[in-house]
Amino acid sequence: MSDIQLWTLIFAVLTFSLYIVVAYRSRVSDTAGFYVAGGGIPAPANGAAIAADWMSAASFISLAGIVAFAGNGYGGSVYLMGWTGGYVLLALLLAPYLRKFGKYTIPDFVGDRYNETARMVAVVAAIVVSFVYVAGQMAGVGVVFTRFLGVSTTWGVIIGMAIVFFYAVLGGMKGITWTQVTQYTVLIIAYLIPAVAVSSKVTGVALPQIGFGKILDELNGLQADLGLASYTEAFTKTSMANMILITAALMFGTAGLPHVIVRFYTAKSVRAARFSALWALFFIALLYTTAPSVAAFTKLNIINELGGTQGIPLADAPSWFTTWADVGLITQAGEAAAPISALPPDALITFNDVAINNDIIVLASPEIGGLPAPVVGLVAAGALAAALSTASGLLLVISSSVANDVYYKKINPQATEARQLLVGRIAMGGAILVAGYLGINPPGFVAQVVALAFGLAAASFFPVLVLGIFWKGCTAKGAMWGMIVGLVTTFAYMIWTIPIYGGSEGILDIPPTGIGTIGMLINFAVTFAVSKVTEKPSAAMQELVEEIRYPGRTELVEAHLHGEDLH
Repeated sequence: MSDIQLWTLIFAVLTFSLYIVVAYRSRVSDTAGFYVAGGGIPAPANGAAIAADWMSAASFISLAGIVAFAGNGYGGSVYLMGWTGGYVLLALLLAPYLRKFGKYTIPDFVGDRYNETARMVAVVAAIVVSFVYVAGQMAGVGVVFTRFLGVSTTWGVIIGMAIVFFYAVLGGMKGITWTQVTQYTVLIIAYLIPAVAVSSKVTGVALPQIGFGKILDELNGLQADLGLASYTEAFTKTSMANMILITAALMFGTAGLPHVIVRFYTAKSVRAARFSALWALFFIALLYTTAPSVAAFTKLNIINELGGTQGIPLADAPSWFTTWADVGLITQAGEAAAPISALPPDALITFNDVAINNDIIVLASPEIGGLPAPVVGLVAAGALAAALSTASGLLLVISSSVANDVYYKKINPQATEARQLLVGRIAMGGAILVAGYLGINPPGFVAQVVALAFGLAAASFFPVLVLGIFWKGCTAKGAMWGMIVGLVTTFAYMIWTIPIYGGSEGILDIPPTGIGTIGMLINFAVTFAVSKVTEKPSAAMQELVEEIRYPGRTELVEAHLHGEDLH
């Protein structure tokens, strides 16, 4: 066992043990604790849990790789702008009003605001979005275990499934929340320490957000010498139109993600929900303002380590290059993605001759930067924390949708608390099995899979949530058909254009990661049109929609919270 594998194992065992202890101490015995942690989580802790819930393996593992390679610097900013900007929308347009409405899940809101048929459509949408999203998390777990512990992807995913099963099934939302606070602490320390160390080593400036500005001219020059577009040049990999579509899909998708929105029900009050969003933005910014520097430093180091424009013989390649090539995440450039091992030892390789997977940039950054093995192991533990924290939140959405919105609300309204918890835990167990399969067979690299989930959330949930809060004339049939058409159109386009399924060029070269914006606009149009020609909500529901937008609790809001039917 190498030093890196040893330190990775040490940090993995320590952090996994910590998560299990926290979950055990936070275990619950009622549905309020299982679904929304009893609504008693303080704003700073809730903000950290939201950040961990949302900053998934895509943010930790893939984001810097997208900025460095897939987006060539500027193009990768769509993820920075979209994912962060979505929280502004969430904090201003949705979070406080949904918290005041006082339901456990998005389907719960849709069912009470519209009707039971719309609730079932929302259940299907929530499950589809969550399963697509969780596939990316489990794929990230597999990447970490494969590289750092020498475990196959399949066994890596199975280990991750077992850990999530324990603390998610035992503690529900309360256990998940306090575990995610712990996981955020682990992942942000693991992300910042190597970033600060590499920045100090390369530029002499400890603050990576400032240090990376000192190397951009050098990086631009190296890329020009290699015949590549300038790192800071706009629209080298993505057109302006697609930049807008992808950014919007990620932004509106963030504001419609079911596992993030449910977090605001765990806050103590409407005011605490607002402050939770503020704390979440702060915690997210710590990583998101650091990611561009990690991308730039790592790409510069990789080009230099591979001999710049001159290249190096394969036999002289650095150890990190050989290690990642052995697990298939560095290959020969070109569509065939032939293994590096197929080249003779004296073959001369340059940066242009190899294809480096986006998912390895953060994980490989400490090795490339020459940092010691304990730092590499810490980064691996941080990546696992990011993946598992989001996976648990997504699995709870699936569990609560099945147990609360289908079983309790439709099948057995007389079910006891104990029976509801049992069904919820069984549903979560089943969801973990499906998530594991998707993690072993993902439809793309980690962040690409996650981006698809954001597009589906934008196309299905964002319009009916915003209109449900701000337009009292939005009808149940309008919301139902808007969700159906938006979700089906977007999902079908993704299947049509994702390389491993159809691989078509699509319409007007719109990528599958940007189609969510079009699906959202279609949803808005269908919801509006159908609402105009169908029966309006009851007078009491229209009054409730007005009242949830104002501070304080009115008699109508109290009646709604106590279960009175306002339809």
